[in-house]
Amino acid sequence: MSTKKYVYFFGGGKAEGSAEMRNLLGGKGANLAEMTSMEIPVPPGFTISTEACIEFYENEQQWPKGLDNEVKAHLAHLEEVMGAKFGDVENPLLLSVRSGARVSMPGMMDTVLNLGLNDQTVKGLIEKSGNERFAYDSYRRFVQMYGDVVLGVDHHNLEALIQETKDRKGVKLDMDLEASDWKELVGKFKAMIKEKTGKDFPEDPLEQLYGSINAVFASWNNPRAIKYREINDIPGHWGTAVNVQVMVFGNMGDDSGTGVAFTRDPATGENVFYGEFLMNAQGEDVVAGIRTPQPIAELKRIKPEIYDELEAIYKKLEDHYRDMQDIEFTIQEDVLYMLQTRGGKRTATAAVKIAVDMVDEGLIDKETALQRVDAAQLDQLLHPMLDADAEYDVLAKGLPASPGAAVGRVVFNASDAEVWSGRGEKVILVRTETSPEDIGGMNVAQGILTSRGGMTSHAAVVARGMGKCCVAGAGDIRVSEAEKCFRVGDVTVKEGDWITLNGTAGEVIVGKMELVEPKLAGEFGRLMEWADEVRKLGIRTNADTPHDAKVARDFGAEGIGLCRTEHMFFAEDRINIVRQMILAEDVEGRRKALAKLLPIQKADFKGILREMNGLPVTIRLLDPPLHEFLPREAHTIAEVAKELGVTEDKLRAKIDSLEEFNPMLGHRGCRLGITSPEIYEMQVQAIIEAACELAKEGVKVLPEIMIPLTGTKKEMSILKKLTVETADKVIEKAGIKLNYLVGTMIEVPRAALVADKIAEEAQFFSFGTNDMTQMTYGFSRDDAGTFLGAYLDQGILEKDPFQSLDQKGVGQLVEIGVKKGRSANADLKVGICGEHGGDPSSIDFFHRVGMNYVSCSPYRVPVARLAAAQAQLRTPRS
Repeated sequence: MSTKKYVYFFGGGKAEGSAEMRNLLGGKGANLAEMTSMEIPVPPGFTISTEACIEFYENEQQWPKGLDNEVKAHLAHLEEVMGAKFGDVENPLLLSVRSGARVSMPGMMDTVLNLGLNDQTVKGLIEKSGNERFAYDSYRRFVQMYGDVVLGVDHHNLEALIQETKDRKGVKLDMDLEASDWKELVGKFKAMIKEKTGKDFPEDPLEQLYGSINAVFASWNNPRAIKYREINDIPGHWGTAVNVQVMVFGNMGDDSGTGVAFTRDPATGENVFYGEFLMNAQGEDVVAGIRTPQPIAELKRIKPEIYDELEAIYKKLEDHYRDMQDIEFTIQEDVLYMLQTRGGKRTATAAVKIAVDMVDEGLIDKETALQRVDAAQLDQLLHPMLDADAEYDVLAKGLPASPGAAVGRVVFNASDAEVWSGRGEKVILVRTETSPEDIGGMNVAQGILTSRGGMTSHAAVVARGMGKCCVAGAGDIRVSEAEKCFRVGDVTVKEGDWITLNGTAGEVIVGKMELVEPKLAGEFGRLMEWADEVRKLGIRTNADTPHDAKVARDFGAEGIGLCRTEHMFFAEDRINIVRQMILAEDVEGRRKALAKLLPIQKADFKGILREMNGLPVTIRLLDPPLHEFLPREAHTIAEVAKELGVTEDKLRAKIDSLEEFNPMLGHRGCRLGITSPEIYEMQVQAIIEAACELAKEGVKVLPEIMIPLTGTKKEMSILKKLTVETADKVIEKAGIKLNYLVGTMIEVPRAALVADKIAEEAQFFSFGTNDMTQMTYGFSRDDAGTFLGAYLDQGILEKDPFQSLDQKGVGQLVEIGVKKGRSANADLKVGICGEHGGDPSSIDFFHRVGMNYVSCSPYRVPVARLAAAQAQLRTPRS
């Protein structure tokens, strides 16, 4: 017999668990135990641990040894505490069975309510409550949920039977159906379940309980839960706990109800009690959006004593957890019960405001505030919104469920959203109400619009967590998924039509509105100041234009870590000069074309260096293979040949001569500099001439010249010599003193392994982790999309290595490169300029290996600033 403990009791003011046990008991179970110990009114129950779920999967979906006996023992204890018996005809104990992972996954896993009802126990419930309608409403809910969750009968089929009954009786709402209607529907549900499954609906309460526990375990790996974990970077091996709890009923009449609330506004962060409730309802009625709930302030008017008690509890909880809480409650016959508390999902705007406000209120310190905001979530704040001065006509209004603005083409189901997005379309997902199955479409949509549901509906909660603009409960909209359109009065909006959502005001606008860039100040500015006080890692940006440089500097960038010169070559006023250089027959011809490019390149560099006055600018010399600058299409070849004054045959011959089987491993980077040094000479001359001219104007310039793709010390020494000789000539001619650095990009795995040799020539390293990932894995980043999805689905890879650094493999090369480089050159400056420079988990790694800075895209600079501060708080370094 196993001695391992899997089940933990809570109730009667005592609990075997606590909030610190969330990894074992899941967030819900740990917090139910904590609330019980705080003497908050919580219906008693027990939690089956996440370890049981993990072993369930390891054992071919069989319970671990000893769990059966533990469940029965805790069920007997629950019966004793409640003075009722599970399955008893006269005094039945009814249960709820809910999931609860260690982090919140709203709506992704399964729940069964009113468990323990059958044709006999329902009579005991009628006798006990004196309310036949309530008893049969509860019974039909149980059969409906169990049929869907445990037995796999699509809930739409069961919902259709309810609609048929309402249509026959000429009523609109579920509340208008009587006890006899629900009793009849229980029979119809059971008949449909037998028709669909070939089995009778289980009458044995213990069989119902075991089936529900298995269904919750199984729901950990349902498609929507897996998708949610992928989106939110939640490991698949964590498993879920199962919470078995005594039922309390919000559907017993007008003195009963249920609600969901937040201790602060989850959209704005404002310190107001915020939520919704429904009288004579059960919890799923609120979150499913089936009935439009009432704002929590209305509860104060109709049930002032209950509201006062709820207010005291929410304040106690927020004070205890020192964080904004998301709570669920039920009122049964004027008695309040708390069913859940957890850290509330919030928008980035709200997260920042709540963190800063709580510091001002003395609830938390600055370091805690920095750790309360998900660095990746800041990206939500850095995107366009509607211009406050813009004039427009509002087609319909709904609830401002998640702020911001979105423009896209209308689609009406999640699968279409994924298809359209996959081909590069921006889409708005329009639904009557969303369900957890829509998670994939919600993830790719620019915004979400629903005609039903409130501020705590599935659409609202998930959109806020994703940072998606959302307008919910736009009641004037009539959605027809079958016709793929929605109507507002005489206006019809069809699939593919453009609309704009203003999530901040809850507005729906026909057509494409211009969006404006956000301005960040107030609480955001204060949080960023706190981050800058803490972090040790410098934050630079990848920028190729003065505009990008200005945006990044406004966001707090401390320099440019990567300026790609090749992007400048593609501009219309110079691409043909580049082509002339490529087509030249000899060095003299190439130099002639490069002389035309020199003043253009110099002007580019002057604009960027001027914008970054006083900050370092790392400029990478030409990196891509030359064939990228030549046309490929037949009609374009003809046009370009005519513009250049050469024959089509000559142009085609050059294109053919430059063709490579694997250009990413071909004639590019420093290899171009070795074979055509005049290209790099021109670029260095342009950089240093620009710097000298600006220095004479009083601009403080700090140029850093970066040689790409080196893999040997000899490559570096040859090109460093060329760079220094060219630069020093320009400086001498200008007659001024100018400091500059010469370094290299570490991208080739060999460069990391011989970094000590290369560092003898280089003054700085910048790791190009995009190419390093590509070469280490042997993946082409342009083609890996055809199989990476399968690798992620099958657990071969935990994350896309091009989005989040592979710390075990590529990370080892980075660490070796840093250590070896500094062993040869103690003053070596080390940074990273790949896309990983804006990824919080990668930034944590770069902090730990001792880099000087990370460089990322302009809009990721605030993300990197916060992530670097969080890394320092986790792993302090001097």
